[in-house]
Amino acid sequence: MSEHWQERDRPPRLERRYGFADYSALRDFLDRAAALSEREGFYPDMGFGRDYVNVTIHAEEGAGELSSDRRRFAEALDKLQAPAPVD
Repeated sequence: MSEHWQERDRPPRLERRYGFADYSALRDFLDRAAALSEREGFYPDMGFGRDYVNVTIHAEEGAGELSSDRRRFAEALDKLQAPAPVD
């Protein structure tokens, strides 16, 4: 998982902002993230603008900490990011 992820305690979650050169690159990332979510059966919170997306990955309901599955999902999102992003 990249150092760009911020871990928060209350409630337990990971947060990251991905930046992109343009809307087309953003859309490509969102499409790949949607396919990953479908495969994994997990849907993080996402909010986006023209050239960025904010992602929040919450711990499972009732869990006091983030599971290794959630951390692996964050790593998988990092791998989806196109080369030469704007962070």
